[in-house]
This record gives sequence, structure tokens and C-alpha cells, in this order.
Amino acid sequence: MKVKSSLKSLKSRHAACQVVRRKGKVLVINKVDPRFKAKQGCCR
Repeated sequence: MKVKSSLKSLKSRHAACQVVRRKGKVLVINKVDPRFKAKQGCCR
């Protein structure tokens, strides 16, 4: 999983990537190919 300050460019890496918010973090998830996961946000 990549940890980035901006997820806008990581969303366009794969057609199945989705940007979701969970528990104050912004995540990029991909159910087709899980190696494209990424997150943004502090570790609280």
C-alpha cells in the first residue's frame, strides 16, 4: 500500500480504482487488482 499526500494521480492508475473515506482516512481501493491500494491521512 502506498501512503501519499495526494491521491488524485493514483486514482487514474487503473480503471477499477475507487476513492473512499473510512474513519477519517482517504483510501484508494481496487477489488480487481489489490496492488493499487493507497491511503492518505494521519495514523490516529
